[in-house]
Amino acid sequence: MSEFLELAKTRRSVRTFDGQKLDDSVLSELKDFARTINNPYGAQVRFVFLDKDENSLSSPVLSGEKTYVSAVVIKGEHADEAYGYAFEALLMHAHKMGLGTVWIGGTMPREKFENATGLAANEIMPCMSPLGKPAQKMSIKETLMRKGVKADSRIDFNKLFFEGDFNTPLSEEKATAAGVFEALENVRVAPSAVNKQPWRVVIDGNAAHFYEKKDKGFATPDYDLQKIDVGIGMYHFETELVSKGLSPKLEISDPGLAIPDDTEYIATYRW
Repeated sequence: MSEFLELAKTRRSVRTFDGQKLDDSVLSELKDFARTINNPYGAQVRFVFLDKDENSLSSPVLSGEKTYVSAVVIKGEHADEAYGYAFEALLMHAHKMGLGTVWIGGTMPREKFENATGLAANEIMPCMSPLGKPAQKMSIKETLMRKGVKADSRIDFNKLFFEGDFNTPLSEEKATAAGVFEALENVRVAPSAVNKQPWRVVIDGNAAHFYEKKDKGFATPDYDLQKIDVGIGMYHFETELVSKGLSPKLEISDPGLAIPDDTEYIATYRW
């Protein structure tokens, strides 16, 4: 198993923290890393680190957290995908540092977080995450939430990934032979809103066409949480390919495949 896939598989959403503030050195490392994050769309995503007590912030699904990070992007085409990609890069780095995180998109006092973040009129702040050391034991509330969304389960590989078209499921064996199993498995284990896993990928030679499988209730007038999820999956896919010495390039070039209902083409990686 690759190093990045192992990192992705050990990650979980953390909602119960140890109640301690982050050391200044840890926060400084996170801020330094945040300044290096890019995304394949070239969209500007900025990160704001917020002290819970100084800003009188909280979330009903969290306990013991002392620090948050919010991510902000300018409204525009492909802002959602760029946002998911960039924010996941930061949260995976935090996980590598031994910190707990969780994508929060709805269960927060949004206006208070937006005000604390200093949101401009042309910006959106779809999500935030707490940052801290996980508590030794999950709260009962967190345990129930994880059961409710089946947090530890994932859709079968051959129901998410396809070969050539949507009529031909891609097996793990064929994906391994094609050299893309670990990249796709990285997508499969990535986090998503309510664990819906809305990404679908069609492999065609050295190309991977990414699609969004839409569920009702995830799009707002300003952003689509499931497009953000696809951006998260794209980050996982690209990072794994890069770790193998490949140079994946993103393009927007719809291959014109027949697609299932409620499915939308997002982007294509070629390598």
